Amino acid sequence: MMKRRSNHNHSHNVAIGKPNESSSSTTSSCSSSSTRAGDEPVEWEMRPGGMLVQKRTDKSESPPPILHLRVAFGAVRLEIPISSKATFGELKRVLTAETGLEVAAQKVIYRGRERENGEYLEGCGVKNRSKMELVEDPASIERRYIETKRNAKIQSAHRAISDVSMDLDKLADQVAVMEESISNGIKVPEIQITTLIEMLMMQAIKLDNIVAEGDASTQKILQGKRVQKCVEMLDVLKVTNARVKVAKPVIVTTKWETFDPHPSTNDHWTSLIDL
Repeated sequence: MMKRRSNHNHSHNVAIGKPNESSSSTTSSCSSSSTRAGDEPVEWEMRPGGMLVQKRTDKSESPPPILHLRVAFGAVRLEIPISSKATFGELKRVLTAETGLEVAAQKVIYRGRERENGEYLEGCGVKNRSKMELVEDPASIERRYIETKRNAKIQSAHRAISDVSMDLDKLADQVAVMEESISNGIKVPEIQITTLIEMLMMQAIKLDNIVAEGDASTQKILQGKRVQKCVEMLDVLKVTNARVKVAKPVIVTTKWETFDPHPSTNDHWTSLIDL
């Protein structure tokens, strides 16, 4: 009886011990699972529609599909390939390469409403072959008009200054020739010096009438200094030229040589006349 009871107690103890081992195993498993979860924390992300979902890992995430959007820009029709995960701001950057319009100058209209740069294509219901309209911001048009007008004025100033420069090249050559002549002691008519000074002053007046800015203004100043230098040179030459003495004119005389007739010849003609 005692032996049986001892066996019974032993069996009972073993039976009681089994659940304890199972519980310990389960706890260990849960702990291990918890540890693995702790090693790889769950990351979350906000989807374009505002839904908070678990972030997909690079291994499980497949490349987003490419959308081919049809964008109307005035009379031009563009087909733009872009990721479905892109924003309208990213779309504008692609459109900049196609149209030349800066991002700040673009307004993208989709479903009758202008879209902000931060809006996602996917979140706004954009699908493959969706149609959009691109327009230039009115303020940008006005700025571009002002800039174009300003550039036209600058180009006009450059052309006018270039024309004056070419005329000054010719006048400067004449000043150089005149300087060489006077330095060689050849007197130049004063009217030529005066006329050349007047022509240079006319170029100075042309320069004064040119409205220039930036680089054109610098060129205008340089040409003005050229005019001043030439005029100053002519003033000096005028004084030097007045000191040049005119050489006395050389009188060329021609002495005609006379020939006396040969005596025998005269006698011959005389004898013929007598006959």
